[in-house]
Amino acid sequence: MLPLAADDLSAFGQDPVWLVIVKAVLIFVVLVLLTLFNIWWERRVVARMQHRIGPNVHGPFGLLQSLADGVKLALKEDIIPKAADRVVYLLAPVIIVIPAFVTFSVIPFGPVVDVPFTDISTPLQLTDMPVAVLFVMAIASIGIYGIVLGGWSSGSTYSLLGGLRSSAQMISYEVAMGLSLVAVFLYAGSMSTSQIVAAQENLWYGLILIPSFVIFVIAMVGETNRAPFDLPEAEGELVGGFHTEYSSLKFALFFLAEYVSMATVSAMATTLFLGGWRAPWPLAEFSIGSFTLPGLWEGANEGYWPVLWFFGKVLAFIFMFIWLRGSLPRLRYDQFMAFGWKRLIPISLVWIIAVATVRALSQSGGLDRQYLLVGAGVIAGLFLVLFFVGEEGQPEAAATGASDDAFSGGFPVPPMPAGGAVRGAAAPLTFDSGTTVRDERDSDG
Repeated sequence: MLPLAADDLSAFGQDPVWLVIVKAVLIFVVLVLLTLFNIWWERRVVARMQHRIGPNVHGPFGLLQSLADGVKLALKEDIIPKAADRVVYLLAPVIIVIPAFVTFSVIPFGPVVDVPFTDISTPLQLTDMPVAVLFVMAIASIGIYGIVLGGWSSGSTYSLLGGLRSSAQMISYEVAMGLSLVAVFLYAGSMSTSQIVAAQENLWYGLILIPSFVIFVIAMVGETNRAPFDLPEAEGELVGGFHTEYSSLKFALFFLAEYVSMATVSAMATTLFLGGWRAPWPLAEFSIGSFTLPGLWEGANEGYWPVLWFFGKVLAFIFMFIWLRGSLPRLRYDQFMAFGWKRLIPISLVWIIAVATVRALSQSGGLDRQYLLVGAGVIAGLFLVLFFVGEEGQPEAAATGASDDAFSGGFPVPPMPAGGAVRGAAAPLTFDSGTTVRDERDSDG
């Protein structure tokens, strides 16, 4: 194994064409197989959480169930709605699935290794560039167009609402995600994925940049439209959201893009915050400042072991996605957007200022521990205020006694349909949940 220097990208761009093609094909195959496995794994884990069995018939432990579902989708009747914009309707699934695969081109799977049966050494990464992280975010944002155009071109109100929700949701949480990465760039001094991994040789950024790590994890769940942030495809409100009118292979492409995007953001979190392909302590050495804990295995980051560490971390994040889906209910849309704009983004801005100040003082040699502790206390106080201070000016309906008003609190309830037994009077209607809605029909019914 040849170590990759933290400030050197000369190892990239030197591969022969056949090796580049092999790398690209391997990435595609790995992502497709990982998608099939993740679908099976999600169904098994959620089944265990709900005291069910899950897929267990097709193949060993039901492992071929995902493949059977894919064949079933391919053989379904392909229906195009009469009101759909045919060209955009057909292009939308392609627009969303291609960026999901392209983003993996700059993800490092391991260090520089020797290619078997040749005298060629190559990084376990398709390519890299000085702005690789920005490239990932730019390409991933193109996938938003696929969702929005798919919802708009379907000619369905529910699909359009799902597309609009998705555009607002992804833009909002991309802002928080981008801000959470600024601290990583400040510490690593680079936006290259391989250089960021090299900079975490002794200490992972997920430990020293915990606020950035937490914000990134929350934002990546919202970015991938996964529960509890799956508002664009809320079955109870929008039937199926932006892909309501899709069927057969076109729906399968949306499905594939969602699971590949889960793997992409998990790989980004692994690369930027958990040391990428590097082995965890106690297998590898851990150090912070002058304090060092030796590792138990000197060869933990050699050969092809780093690939196992990388995919182990990615699967841990995917398990988190599955756990959230099986545990948490869907948020209300206004709560979800308010959390992104009023919590995550302000906290990210405050954290960026703190990290930049600490880095500037430490590099100039003027950092005093006393001032650092005071600053950390102030920042912690701001975090508490931003998280736990409630919204002002919105009294509880129970406290004001306005629960019987259908329009109190800013959420209007439509009037009951005409033709009922009650005429003229405003009769209150009480449901099982205890909610009272007043019937506002006039004397004409």
